[in-house]
Amino acid sequence: MKKVHIKSFGCQMNVYDGQRMADILGEQGFEETATPEGADLILLNTCHIRDRAVQKVYTELGKLRDIKNAQKAEGQDTRIVVAGCVAQAEGAEIQKRQPAVDLVVGPQAYHRLPELLEQARRARVVDTDLPIDDKFGHLPAPRPQVIRQRGISAFVTVQEGCDKFCAFCVVPYTRGAEFSRPVDQVMAEIERLAGAGVQDVTLIGQNVNAYHGEGPDGRVWGLARLMHRVADVPGINRIRYTTSHPRDMDDDLIAAHRDLAQVMPFLHLPVQAGSDRILAAMNRKHTADEYRRLIGRIREARPDIALSSDFIVGFPGESDADFEDTIRLVDEIGFASSYSFKYSSRPGTPASDFGDQVPSAVMDERLYRLQERIEHHRQAFNHAMVGRTIEILLERAGRHPGQLAGKSPYLQAVQIETQTNQIGDRVQVVIERAGSNSLFGRKADAEPAVQPSGAEASPRQGSAKEMAA
Repeated sequence: MKKVHIKSFGCQMNVYDGQRMADILGEQGFEETATPEGADLILLNTCHIRDRAVQKVYTELGKLRDIKNAQKAEGQDTRIVVAGCVAQAEGAEIQKRQPAVDLVVGPQAYHRLPELLEQARRARVVDTDLPIDDKFGHLPAPRPQVIRQRGISAFVTVQEGCDKFCAFCVVPYTRGAEFSRPVDQVMAEIERLAGAGVQDVTLIGQNVNAYHGEGPDGRVWGLARLMHRVADVPGINRIRYTTSHPRDMDDDLIAAHRDLAQVMPFLHLPVQAGSDRILAAMNRKHTADEYRRLIGRIREARPDIALSSDFIVGFPGESDADFEDTIRLVDEIGFASSYSFKYSSRPGTPASDFGDQVPSAVMDERLYRLQERIEHHRQAFNHAMVGRTIEILLERAGRHPGQLAGKSPYLQAVQIETQTNQIGDRVQVVIERAGSNSLFGRKADAEPAVQPSGAEASPRQGSAKEMAA
Protein backbone atom coordinates (compact mmCIF):
# COMPACT_ATOMS: atom_id res chain seq x y z
CA MET A 1 0.00 0.00 0.00
CA LYS A 2 1.17 3.52 -0.81
CA LYS A 3 2.06 5.76 2.11
CA VAL A 4 1.23 9.42 2.69
CA HIS A 5 2.68 11.69 5.35
CA ILE A 6 0.52 14.72 6.19
CA LYS A 7 1.81 17.53 8.39
CA SER A 8 -0.60 20.32 9.31
CA PHE A 9 0.51 23.72 10.63
CA GLY A 10 -1.59 26.34 12.40
CA CYS A 11 -5.23 26.30 13.38
CA GLN A 12 -7.81 23.62 14.12
CA MET A 13 -9.28 24.11 10.67
CA ASN A 14 -5.99 22.91 9.19
CA VAL A 15 -6.15 19.84 11.43
CA TYR A 16 -9.64 19.15 10.09
CA ASP A 17 -8.58 19.78 6.48
CA GLY A 18 -5.60 17.48 6.94
CA GLN A 19 -7.88 14.69 8.11
CA ARG A 20 -10.25 15.19 5.20
CA MET A 21 -7.33 15.08 2.74
CA ALA A 22 -6.28 11.81 4.40
CA ASP A 23 -9.83 10.50 3.81
CA ILE A 24 -9.62 11.45 0.11
CA LEU A 25 -6.23 9.83 -0.30
CA GLY A 26 -7.37 6.76 1.64
CA GLU A 27 -9.83 6.08 -1.17
CA GLN A 28 -6.89 6.26 -3.58
CA GLY A 29 -5.03 3.48 -1.76
CA PHE A 30 -2.86 5.59 0.56
CA GLU A 31 -2.38 4.91 4.25
CA GLU A 32 -1.01 7.52 6.63
CA THR A 33 2.48 7.29 8.03
CA ALA A 34 3.86 9.33 10.92
CA THR A 35 7.17 10.24 9.26
CA PRO A 36 8.11 11.54 5.80
CA GLU A 37 10.86 8.96 5.38
CA GLY A 38 9.54 6.16 3.19
CA ALA A 39 6.41 8.04 2.16
CA ASP A 40 5.31 8.02 -1.48
CA LEU A 41 3.44 11.30 -0.98
CA ILE A 42 4.34 14.10 1.45
CA LEU A 43 1.75 16.80 2.06
CA LEU A 44 2.30 20.02 4.01
CA ASN A 45 -0.96 21.69 5.03
CA THR A 46 0.19 25.23 5.71
CA CYS A 47 -0.66 28.38 7.67
CA HIS A 48 -0.08 31.94 6.44
CA ILE A 49 -1.22 33.90 9.49
CA ARG A 50 2.29 35.07 10.44
CA ASP A 51 5.61 35.39 8.67
CA ARG A 52 7.29 32.89 11.01
CA ALA A 53 4.72 30.24 10.02
CA VAL A 54 5.51 30.83 6.34
CA GLN A 55 9.27 30.57 6.88
CA LYS A 56 8.78 27.28 8.76
CA VAL A 57 7.16 25.89 5.63
CA TYR A 58 10.14 26.77 3.44
CA THR A 59 12.55 25.35 6.00
CA GLU A 60 10.53 22.13 6.06
CA LEU A 61 10.49 21.97 2.26
CA GLY A 62 14.28 22.07 2.20
CA LYS A 63 14.39 18.97 4.41
CA LEU A 64 11.75 17.22 2.32
CA ARG A 65 13.70 17.93 -0.88
CA ASP A 66 16.63 16.01 0.60
CA ILE A 67 14.36 13.09 1.53
CA LYS A 68 12.85 13.10 -1.96
CA ASN A 69 16.28 13.04 -3.59
CA ALA A 70 17.55 10.27 -1.29
CA GLN A 71 14.51 8.12 -2.00
CA LYS A 72 14.81 8.77 -5.74
CA ALA A 73 18.38 7.44 -5.59
CA GLU A 74 16.93 4.24 -4.15
CA GLY A 75 14.32 3.97 -6.90
CA GLN A 76 11.32 5.38 -5.01
CA ASP A 77 9.19 8.09 -6.62
CA THR A 78 8.19 10.63 -3.96
CA ARG A 79 5.90 13.58 -4.60
CA ILE A 80 5.59 16.71 -2.47
CA VAL A 81 2.36 18.70 -2.12
CA VAL A 82 1.92 22.10 -0.47
CA ALA A 83 -1.69 22.77 0.53
CA GLY A 84 -3.46 25.32 2.72
CA CYS A 85 -3.14 29.06 3.14
CA VAL A 86 0.52 29.50 2.14
CA ALA A 87 -0.35 27.66 -1.07
CA GLN A 88 -3.28 30.01 -1.63
CA ALA A 89 -1.29 33.16 -0.92
CA GLU A 90 1.98 32.37 -2.69
CA GLY A 91 0.94 29.98 -5.48
CA ALA A 92 3.64 29.42 -8.09
CA GLU A 93 6.20 31.29 -5.97
CA ILE A 94 6.45 28.13 -3.83
CA GLN A 95 7.63 26.05 -6.78
CA LYS A 96 9.96 28.84 -7.84
CA ARG A 97 11.62 28.86 -4.41
CA GLN A 98 11.52 25.08 -4.03
CA PRO A 99 11.47 23.16 -7.35
CA ALA A 100 11.00 19.84 -5.53
CA VAL A 101 7.31 20.70 -4.98
CA ASP A 102 5.10 18.84 -7.45
CA LEU A 103 1.69 20.30 -6.55
CA VAL A 104 0.42 23.48 -4.91
CA VAL A 105 -3.26 23.40 -3.95
CA GLY A 106 -5.30 25.98 -2.05
CA PRO A 107 -7.66 25.23 0.86
CA GLN A 108 -10.78 25.46 -1.30
CA ALA A 109 -9.57 23.04 -3.98
CA TYR A 110 -8.19 20.07 -2.04
CA HIS A 111 -11.26 17.97 -2.84
CA ARG A 112 -9.70 17.71 -6.32
CA LEU A 113 -6.51 16.07 -5.02
CA PRO A 114 -6.78 12.81 -7.00
CA GLU A 115 -7.07 14.51 -10.40
CA LEU A 116 -4.48 17.14 -9.49
CA LEU A 117 -1.99 14.45 -8.47
CA GLU A 118 -2.61 12.70 -11.78
CA GLN A 119 -1.88 15.96 -13.62
CA ALA A 120 1.27 16.42 -11.55
CA ARG A 121 2.68 13.20 -12.98
CA ARG A 122 3.10 15.06 -16.28
CA ALA A 123 4.01 18.54 -15.08
CA ARG A 124 4.07 20.57 -11.90
CA VAL A 125 0.62 21.94 -11.01
CA VAL A 126 -0.72 24.99 -9.16
CA ASP A 127 -4.44 25.18 -8.30
CA THR A 128 -5.42 28.12 -6.10
CA ASP A 129 -8.86 28.82 -7.52
CA LEU A 130 -11.66 29.79 -5.16
CA PRO A 131 -14.45 27.72 -6.76
CA ILE A 132 -18.12 28.55 -6.36
CA ASP A 133 -19.14 24.95 -5.70
CA ASP A 134 -19.15 23.53 -2.18
CA LYS A 135 -16.04 21.40 -1.67
CA PHE A 136 -17.63 19.65 1.32
CA GLY A 137 -20.16 17.99 -0.96
CA HIS A 138 -17.29 16.27 -2.78
CA LEU A 139 -15.48 14.91 0.29
CA PRO A 140 -15.77 11.20 1.12
CA ALA A 141 -17.06 10.18 4.52
CA PRO A 142 -14.31 8.87 6.81
CA ARG A 143 -14.56 5.18 7.58
CA PRO A 144 -15.71 4.25 11.12
CA GLN A 145 -12.38 2.58 11.93
CA VAL A 146 -10.52 5.74 10.88
CA ILE A 147 -12.77 7.88 13.10
CA ARG A 148 -12.10 5.57 16.04
CA GLN A 149 -8.34 5.77 15.45
CA ARG A 150 -8.54 9.58 15.65
CA GLY A 151 -10.08 9.49 19.10
CA ILE A 152 -13.25 10.47 20.91
CA SER A 153 -12.90 14.21 20.22
CA ALA A 154 -13.36 15.69 16.76
CA PHE A 155 -13.34 19.00 14.92
CA VAL A 156 -16.13 19.69 12.43
CA THR A 157 -15.83 22.65 10.08
CA VAL A 158 -19.21 24.36 9.79
CA GLN A 159 -18.08 27.73 8.41
CA GLU A 160 -15.18 29.04 6.34
CA GLY A 161 -13.90 32.43 5.32
CA CYS A 162 -14.47 35.84 6.83
CA ASP A 163 -16.11 39.11 5.81
CA LYS A 164 -14.76 41.21 8.69
CA PHE A 165 -11.52 42.36 6.98
CA CYS A 166 -9.50 43.10 10.10
CA ALA A 167 -6.57 45.22 8.95
CA PHE A 168 -3.94 42.66 10.01
CA CYS A 169 -5.59 39.46 8.75
CA VAL A 170 -5.06 37.43 5.56
CA VAL A 171 -8.04 35.11 6.03
CA PRO A 172 -10.43 36.93 3.65
CA TYR A 173 -7.76 36.64 0.95
CA THR A 174 -6.70 33.03 1.56
CA ARG A 175 -10.03 31.47 2.57
CA GLY A 176 -12.43 33.78 0.76
CA ALA A 177 -15.84 35.14 1.76
CA GLU A 178 -17.91 33.63 4.55
CA PHE A 179 -19.52 30.33 3.64
CA SER A 180 -21.66 28.18 5.93
CA ARG A 181 -22.36 24.49 5.34
CA PRO A 182 -26.01 23.40 5.22
CA VAL A 183 -27.38 22.07 8.50
CA ASP A 184 -28.21 18.64 7.07
CA GLN A 185 -24.64 18.22 5.78
CA VAL A 186 -23.15 19.17 9.15
CA MET A 187 -25.53 16.91 11.04
CA ALA A 188 -24.82 13.92 8.81
CA GLU A 189 -21.10 14.29 9.60
CA ILE A 190 -21.69 14.65 13.34
CA GLU A 191 -24.05 11.68 13.46
CA ARG A 192 -21.43 9.61 11.65
CA LEU A 193 -18.79 10.70 14.18
CA ALA A 194 -21.07 9.90 17.13
CA GLY A 195 -21.85 6.48 15.66
CA ALA A 196 -18.12 5.71 15.73
CA GLY A 197 -17.71 6.76 19.35
CA VAL A 198 -16.97 10.51 19.22
CA GLN A 199 -18.32 12.29 22.30
CA ASP A 200 -16.66 15.72 22.18
CA VAL A 201 -17.32 17.88 19.10
CA THR A 202 -15.81 21.29 18.38
CA LEU A 203 -17.59 23.27 15.67
CA ILE A 204 -14.96 25.32 13.87
CA GLY A 205 -14.74 28.19 11.43
CA GLN A 206 -12.64 31.27 10.80
CA ASN A 207 -15.61 33.20 12.19
CA VAL A 208 -17.75 30.37 13.47
CA ASN A 209 -20.36 32.39 15.34
CA ALA A 210 -21.26 34.09 12.06
CA TYR A 211 -22.63 30.71 10.93
CA HIS A 212 -25.70 31.12 8.73
CA GLY A 213 -26.35 27.74 7.15
CA GLU A 214 -29.47 26.65 5.32
CA GLY A 215 -31.69 24.60 7.62
CA PRO A 216 -33.88 21.63 6.67
CA ASP A 217 -36.85 24.02 6.84
CA GLY A 218 -35.33 26.18 4.11
CA ARG A 219 -34.56 29.00 6.52
CA VAL A 220 -31.19 30.33 7.64
CA TRP A 221 -30.04 28.86 10.94
CA GLY A 222 -27.60 30.56 13.28
CA LEU A 223 -24.95 28.80 15.34
CA ALA A 224 -27.14 28.60 18.44
CA ARG A 225 -29.91 26.77 16.60
CA LEU A 226 -27.36 24.41 15.05
CA MET A 227 -25.94 23.63 18.51
CA HIS A 228 -29.42 22.78 19.78
CA ARG A 229 -29.66 20.21 16.99
CA VAL A 230 -26.17 18.85 17.73
CA ALA A 231 -27.13 18.48 21.42
CA ASP A 232 -29.90 16.10 20.36
CA VAL A 233 -27.45 13.61 18.80
CA PRO A 234 -27.12 10.52 21.04
CA GLY A 235 -23.56 10.14 22.31
CA ILE A 236 -22.51 13.79 21.89
CA ASN A 237 -21.82 14.86 25.46
CA ARG A 238 -19.63 17.93 24.89
CA ILE A 239 -20.00 20.80 22.41
CA ARG A 240 -17.52 23.60 21.85
CA TYR A 241 -16.96 26.14 19.07
CA THR A 242 -14.09 28.31 17.87
CA THR A 243 -13.03 30.88 16.67
CA SER A 244 -15.51 33.67 17.38
CA HIS A 245 -15.83 37.39 16.80
CA PRO A 246 -17.35 39.62 19.49
CA ARG A 247 -19.67 41.28 16.97
CA ASP A 248 -21.38 37.95 16.22
CA MET A 249 -22.02 36.94 19.83
CA ASP A 250 -25.80 37.32 19.73
CA ASP A 251 -28.46 36.77 22.41
CA ASP A 252 -29.38 33.28 21.14
CA LEU A 253 -25.78 32.13 21.34
CA ILE A 254 -25.34 33.51 24.85
CA ALA A 255 -28.58 31.76 25.86
CA ALA A 256 -27.26 28.46 24.46
CA HIS A 257 -24.46 28.59 27.03
CA ARG A 258 -27.14 28.87 29.71
CA ASP A 259 -29.63 26.33 28.34
CA LEU A 260 -27.59 23.49 26.81
CA ALA A 261 -25.83 21.22 29.27
CA GLN A 262 -23.61 19.84 26.50
CA VAL A 263 -22.13 23.28 25.72
CA MET A 264 -18.91 23.48 27.69
CA PRO A 265 -18.31 26.47 30.01
CA PHE A 266 -15.32 27.65 28.02
CA LEU A 267 -15.32 30.32 25.31
CA HIS A 268 -12.51 31.55 23.07
CA LEU A 269 -13.46 35.13 22.17
CA PRO A 270 -10.56 37.13 20.66
CA VAL A 271 -10.37 40.82 21.52
CA GLN A 272 -6.86 41.49 20.06
CA ALA A 273 -6.20 44.72 22.04
CA GLY A 274 -7.49 46.80 24.94
CA SER A 275 -7.06 50.21 23.31
CA ASP A 276 -10.01 51.71 21.44
CA ARG A 277 -7.61 53.60 19.18
CA ILE A 278 -5.82 50.41 18.18
CA LEU A 279 -9.07 48.45 17.86
CA ALA A 280 -10.32 51.09 15.42
CA ALA A 281 -7.08 50.92 13.43
CA MET A 282 -7.45 47.14 13.34
CA ASN A 283 -11.00 47.55 11.93
CA ARG A 284 -12.38 45.38 14.72
CA LYS A 285 -15.56 47.52 14.97
CA HIS A 286 -15.93 47.06 18.73
CA THR A 287 -14.52 49.00 21.66
CA ALA A 288 -12.87 47.65 24.79
CA ASP A 289 -15.89 48.65 26.90
CA GLU A 290 -18.26 46.92 24.48
CA TYR A 291 -16.17 43.79 24.90
CA ARG A 292 -16.28 44.15 28.70
CA ARG A 293 -20.07 44.51 28.66
CA LEU A 294 -20.38 41.49 26.38
CA ILE A 295 -18.29 39.41 28.80
CA GLY A 296 -20.57 40.59 31.60
CA ARG A 297 -23.66 39.35 29.73
CA ILE A 298 -22.02 36.00 29.01
CA ARG A 299 -21.00 35.54 32.65
CA GLU A 300 -24.48 36.47 33.80
CA ALA A 301 -25.91 33.71 31.60
CA ARG A 302 -23.22 31.17 32.54
CA PRO A 303 -21.49 32.14 35.81
CA ASP A 304 -19.01 29.23 35.68
CA ILE A 305 -17.73 30.10 32.21
CA ALA A 306 -13.99 30.54 31.60
CA LEU A 307 -12.63 32.68 28.81
CA SER A 308 -9.65 32.73 26.50
CA SER A 309 -8.62 35.30 23.93
CA ASP A 310 -6.09 36.42 21.31
CA PHE A 311 -3.83 39.46 21.60
CA ILE A 312 -1.54 41.24 19.16
CA VAL A 313 1.17 43.52 20.52
CA GLY A 314 3.04 46.08 18.48
CA PHE A 315 0.30 46.81 15.95
CA PRO A 316 1.39 49.86 13.90
CA GLY A 317 1.02 53.02 15.95
CA GLU A 318 0.62 51.23 19.31
CA SER A 319 1.86 53.56 22.05
CA ASP A 320 2.88 52.72 25.60
CA ALA A 321 -0.54 53.98 26.76
CA ASP A 322 -2.32 51.74 24.22
CA PHE A 323 -0.37 48.75 25.47
CA GLU A 324 -1.20 49.57 29.10
CA ASP A 325 -4.89 49.52 28.09
CA THR A 326 -4.37 45.95 26.93
CA ILE A 327 -2.69 44.95 30.18
CA ARG A 328 -5.55 46.55 32.11
CA LEU A 329 -8.12 44.55 30.13
CA VAL A 330 -6.26 41.28 30.72
CA ASP A 331 -6.21 41.92 34.47
CA GLU A 332 -9.86 42.98 34.59
CA ILE A 333 -11.21 39.96 32.66
CA GLY A 334 -8.85 37.36 34.16
CA PHE A 335 -8.65 35.03 31.16
CA ALA A 336 -8.14 31.34 31.90
CA SER A 337 -5.75 31.21 28.94
CA SER A 338 -4.84 33.30 25.92
CA TYR A 339 -2.71 33.37 22.81
CA SER A 340 -0.46 36.37 22.25
CA PHE A 341 1.76 37.36 19.36
CA LYS A 342 3.88 40.16 18.03
CA TYR A 343 2.33 41.94 15.06
CA SER A 344 3.41 40.33 11.80
CA SER A 345 2.94 42.30 8.61
CA ARG A 346 1.17 40.19 6.00
CA PRO A 347 1.43 41.17 2.33
CA GLY A 348 -1.84 42.42 0.88
CA THR A 349 -3.43 43.42 4.17
CA PRO A 350 -4.22 47.10 4.87
CA ALA A 351 -1.94 47.19 7.93
CA SER A 352 1.06 46.23 5.81
CA ASP A 353 0.91 49.74 4.32
CA PHE A 354 0.58 51.54 7.65
CA GLY A 355 3.39 53.77 8.86
CA ASP A 356 4.55 54.14 12.45
CA GLN A 357 5.77 50.56 12.77
CA VAL A 358 6.70 49.56 16.32
CA PRO A 359 10.39 48.62 16.76
CA SER A 360 11.04 44.92 17.21
CA ALA A 361 12.74 45.40 20.59
CA VAL A 362 9.70 47.26 21.89
CA MET A 363 7.42 44.48 20.65
CA ASP A 364 9.61 41.90 22.40
CA GLU A 365 9.40 43.75 25.72
CA ARG A 366 5.64 44.21 25.46
CA LEU A 367 5.05 40.58 24.53
CA TYR A 368 7.11 39.46 27.51
CA ARG A 369 5.06 41.62 29.88
CA LEU A 370 1.75 40.56 28.36
CA GLN A 371 2.60 36.86 28.50
CA GLU A 372 3.70 37.25 32.10
CA ARG A 373 0.23 38.61 33.00
CA ILE A 374 -1.55 35.98 30.90
CA GLU A 375 0.41 33.21 32.60
CA HIS A 376 -0.34 34.69 36.02
CA HIS A 377 -4.07 34.46 35.36
CA ARG A 378 -3.79 31.00 33.78
CA GLN A 379 -1.99 29.61 36.80
CA ALA A 380 -4.46 31.29 39.16
CA PHE A 381 -7.34 29.66 37.29
CA ASN A 382 -5.67 26.23 37.31
CA HIS A 383 -4.79 26.39 41.00
CA ALA A 384 -8.34 27.47 41.84
CA MET A 385 -9.43 24.05 40.52
CA VAL A 386 -7.68 22.26 43.41
CA GLY A 387 -10.31 20.76 45.70
CA ARG A 388 -13.06 20.97 43.09
CA THR A 389 -14.88 17.93 41.72
CA ILE A 390 -15.29 18.09 37.93
CA GLU A 391 -16.21 15.69 35.16
CA ILE A 392 -13.29 14.47 33.05
CA LEU A 393 -13.65 12.81 29.67
CA LEU A 394 -10.85 10.22 29.48
CA GLU A 395 -9.16 10.32 26.08
CA ARG A 396 -5.79 8.61 26.20
CA ALA A 397 -3.24 6.75 28.26
CA GLY A 398 -1.37 8.85 30.80
CA ARG A 399 2.36 9.25 31.17
CA HIS A 400 2.78 6.32 33.53
CA PRO A 401 1.27 2.82 33.89
CA GLY A 402 -2.13 2.94 35.54
CA GLN A 403 -2.78 6.54 34.47
CA LEU A 404 -5.41 7.83 32.08
CA ALA A 405 -5.61 11.40 30.83
CA GLY A 406 -8.46 13.54 29.61
CA LYS A 407 -9.86 17.03 29.37
CA SER A 408 -11.80 19.08 31.87
CA PRO A 409 -14.79 21.11 30.66
CA TYR A 410 -12.31 24.01 30.52
CA LEU A 411 -9.93 22.21 28.13
CA GLN A 412 -7.36 21.57 30.86
CA ALA A 413 -5.32 18.39 30.67
CA VAL A 414 -6.10 16.14 33.68
CA GLN A 415 -4.41 12.90 34.72
CA ILE A 416 -5.80 10.33 37.14
CA GLU A 417 -4.77 6.93 38.41
CA THR A 418 -7.36 4.24 37.69
CA GLN A 419 -7.45 0.50 37.19
CA THR A 420 -11.15 0.29 36.39
CA ASN A 421 -11.80 2.94 33.74
CA GLN A 422 -11.13 3.09 30.03
CA ILE A 423 -10.86 5.67 27.29
CA GLY A 424 -14.26 7.20 26.62
CA ASP A 425 -15.44 7.11 30.22
CA ARG A 426 -16.72 10.27 31.87
CA VAL A 427 -15.48 10.33 35.44
CA GLN A 428 -16.08 12.63 38.41
CA VAL A 429 -12.62 13.64 39.58
CA VAL A 430 -11.42 15.54 42.64
CA ILE A 431 -8.53 17.79 41.58
CA GLU A 432 -5.68 17.37 44.07
CA ARG A 433 -2.82 19.25 42.45
CA ALA A 434 -2.14 21.76 39.71
CA GLY A 435 1.10 21.41 37.78
CA SER A 436 2.40 24.03 35.39
CA ASN A 437 0.50 22.53 32.45
CA SER A 438 -1.69 19.74 33.82
CA LEU A 439 -4.07 18.99 36.66
CA PHE A 440 -3.80 15.81 38.71
CA GLY A 441 -6.69 14.23 40.55
CA ARG A 442 -8.38 11.13 41.88
CA LYS A 443 -11.75 9.62 41.17
CA ALA A 444 -14.36 11.10 43.47
CA ASP A 445 -15.14 7.65 44.93
CA ALA A 446 -11.46 6.88 45.61
CA GLU A 447 -9.62 7.51 48.84
CA PRO A 448 -6.98 10.28 48.85
CA ALA A 449 -3.42 9.02 48.52
CA VAL A 450 -1.58 8.86 51.85
CA GLN A 451 1.53 11.03 51.71
CA PRO A 452 4.57 10.96 53.96
CA SER A 453 4.60 13.75 56.52
CA GLY A 454 5.51 17.06 54.89
CA ALA A 455 5.14 15.71 51.34
CA GLU A 456 3.12 17.56 48.73
CA ALA A 457 -0.23 15.90 48.16
CA SER A 458 -0.31 14.49 44.65
CA PRO A 459 -1.70 11.47 42.82
CA ARG A 460 1.78 9.92 42.77
CA GLN A 461 5.30 10.81 43.81
CA GLY A 462 7.85 11.20 41.05
CA SER A 463 10.98 13.04 40.10
CA ALA A 464 11.24 16.80 40.37
CA LYS A 465 10.89 17.01 36.60
CA GLU A 466 7.71 14.94 36.65
CA MET A 467 6.24 16.95 39.50
CA ALA A 468 6.85 20.20 37.60
CA ALA A 469 4.90 18.98 34.56
